[in-house]
Amino acid sequence: MSTHDTDRVLDVRKVDGPPFDDIMAALDDLPAGERLTLIAPFEPAPLYDVLDRRGFDHETTDDDGLFAVRIERD
Repeated sequence: MSTHDTDRVLDVRKVDGPPFDDIMAALDDLPAGERLTLIAPFEPAPLYDVLDRRGFDHETTDDDGLFAVRIERD
């Protein structure tokens, strides 16, 4: 998976415990024009509604069970 200069990466495989708070903190710190790529060993489907309500666009890809969700402000 490649990243752009404006990508931040949060790999929740390294997070001890539920990653929701870490994800929200990363999104709160995300400047306009930058994108967060979330790496997870599961599809974070419950997150999609939260992203939609908070005004973020997202695109998910699955590479043999390793999910990458690219998130940016709408």
